[in-house]
Amino acid sequence: MVDIFTIKKFREATGIGMVEAKQVLDEAGGDMAKATDILRSRGMKAASKKADRTTGEGFVGSYIHSNGKVSAMVEVLCETDFVARTDDFHALAKDLAMHIAAANPLYKSVEDVPAEVVEKERQIYKEQIAEEGKPEAIKEKIIEGKLNKFYDDACLLRQKFIKDEDITIEQLLQNAIQKIGEKIQVGKFVRFHI
Repeated sequence: MVDIFTIKKFREATGIGMVEAKQVLDEAGGDMAKATDILRSRGMKAASKKADRTTGEGFVGSYIHSNGKVSAMVEVLCETDFVARTDDFHALAKDLAMHIAAANPLYKSVEDVPAEVVEKERQIYKEQIAEEGKPEAIKEKIIEGKLNKFYDDACLLRQKFIKDEDITIEQLLQNAIQKIGEKIQVGKFVRFHI
């Protein structure tokens, strides 16, 4: 049996309801770290169920750095106007805009990277490892590894979130879907700098 103070602490940390917090903590045997993992896995399942829903509402988040030389705007989409007006949703949009200003993603996802850019990156990596004398199978794995690193740096959804390097932007969105209860997507974004 989990005590009420642990349930309250877990509820405050995750933003879930009291009953769900108790159920998850009971399932995890009172271990908050394990309970958090259980919530994450449930969130991924819940988010995948919401994948087919349409996102016709949203909010444009913006951020201007204190020196006035870097700013970003991002379109964050959701299903209903009600959610689009909430403080949690606005905070998410602002965090995403701040992340974009800091991390400078070039594309939203791997699917958005043009084929010619991928091919150019492959050629650069081939040239880098050409003189290392490694077998072809190993060279191809090295190239794939370097290409994945490129995606992690260039694609918004694969970047580590600047405020919590333990999660990617995609995981941040999945967590928001779990907390808010609607499908959430990043639309267009732009970054300005001087």
